[in-house]
Amino acid sequence: MIGWSLVQQIALVILLFVPGTVHFWQGWAFLAVNAAAAMVFCTYFYRHDRELLARRLLRREKVVAQKFIMLLLKIVAVTSYVLCGLDHRLGWSQKYLTPVPWWLTVLALLGYAGCYLLFIPVFNANRFAASVIQTEAGQTIADRGPYRWVRHPMYAVSLAVWFWLPLALGSFIALPVAALMVPVIVMRLLNEEKVLQRDLPGYRDYCQRTPYRLIPMVW
Repeated sequence: MIGWSLVQQIALVILLFVPGTVHFWQGWAFLAVNAAAAMVFCTYFYRHDRELLARRLLRREKVVAQKFIMLLLKIVAVTSYVLCGLDHRLGWSQKYLTPVPWWLTVLALLGYAGCYLLFIPVFNANRFAASVIQTEAGQTIADRGPYRWVRHPMYAVSLAVWFWLPLALGSFIALPVAALMVPVIVMRLLNEEKVLQRDLPGYRDYCQRTPYRLIPMVW
C-alpha cells in the first residue's frame, strides 16, 4: 500500500511539473491535499477493514472490455494532469479564458478532499468494492448507506473528484478533457452491471429496487 502510494505521488510530480514548472503553487497544494486525503483513507481502512484495502490494491482486470475502458481512463487522467501543468507554464486559461481565482482553487482543494472523505461511507457499505471488476465467493449485495439511493455511489464520487481536479490545479483549459471521464466511467459501470447481473446472485433484484445508477431521480 505504501509502495503504491509513493509510485502515485511520484507519477503526479512528473505529470504536473515536467510539462509545467516547479513554480506551481496549485500543484504543490494539490499534492499535499492528495497525500493527506489518501493517508486518512488508508489509515482508516487499515484499522477497520484490511481486506478492503487488499481489494483496492488489485490492478489486473479480468474482463476484456474493462481492460480497454481502463486504458481510456488512464489516457484521460494523464492528459488532464499534463494539460494542467502546461496551462500553468504557458498561461492558456489566462490568455484565452480567464485565470482561475485563488479562492476557487482553495474551494476545489476542499471539495477534492471532501470527496475522499465521502469514499469512506461508500466503502464501509460495500467492503467487496475492488479496484477491478470481479465477484467473490460469499460476496453479498451492497444495498445500505449510499447504495440505497444509487447503484454506483463510488463512481458518482469519482466524477465529482474529476470535476474539482482541474480547478484545484488552476486550469479551465483542462476541464473539457477531465469531463471525458463521464462517458468513460459510464461505460465502466454499464459493463460492470452486466458482469454482476450474470455472476452475483440477487443483483438483478437490487437493480429493480434501486433504479438510479449515479444521480437520484435523474439516472
